[in-house]
Amino acid sequence: MGEYKVKLNDKKLQAVKELKDKFGSYKGFIFTDFRGLSVEQITKLRRELRKLNAEYKVVKNNFARIAFQEMSQPDVSSYLTGPTAIAMANEESTQVAKSLLEFAKETSVKVKGGLVEGKVFDSQQIVLFSKLPSRVELLASLMGTMRAPVQNLVYAMNGVTTKLVRTLQAVAEKKAS
Repeated sequence: MGEYKVKLNDKKLQAVKELKDKFGSYKGFIFTDFRGLSVEQITKLRRELRKLNAEYKVVKNNFARIAFQEMSQPDVSSYLTGPTAIAMANEESTQVAKSLLEFAKETSVKVKGGLVEGKVFDSQQIVLFSKLPSRVELLASLMGTMRAPVQNLVYAMNGVTTKLVRTLQAVAEKKAS
C-alpha cells in the first residue's frame, strides 16, 4: 500500500499568501454573514467602509483560517463558517463596527464576531465594542479636560482686571458729577 501524500495546489497557496499579505496591513477584522444582500447593497456597504479607511471582502473560509493561523492570530475558525465576508479596519475598528451594525439594522447582514488587535470578540462583544467612543472622541474629551483649569484661570484673572476697570470708571463718573 502506498503512502498518502497531500498535493499542494500552487493557486491555493498563492491565494492564502495574498490573503495573509492583505490581512497583515489591518488591525481589526469583523466577520459577517452576508446572505441575502444584493450587489447594490454590498457596493453601498463597501463605499461606506472605504470612508472609514476600511475594506469589506468576501473570503473563502479555509483560506482565511489558514492565513490567520500562519499569522499566529488567535483561532477564529468558529466565525469562518457559511458565507463569510470580513470588514477589515486600519485604525478605527469601533467606527467600522458602528457602521456595520447600522447597516445590519436595515439589511440582512449578521455580525458573527471579530478579531481586534489580537483579541477575539463574539457578536455581543462587538455590539458593546461599537458603543465605545472613537480615538478622536477620546482625544477631544481629554483635551477639553486638560484645557479646563487653564481656561478657569484666564476667567479668574480676567475678572480681576474687569472689576478694577469698572471700579475706576465708577470713581471717574463720581468725580465728574
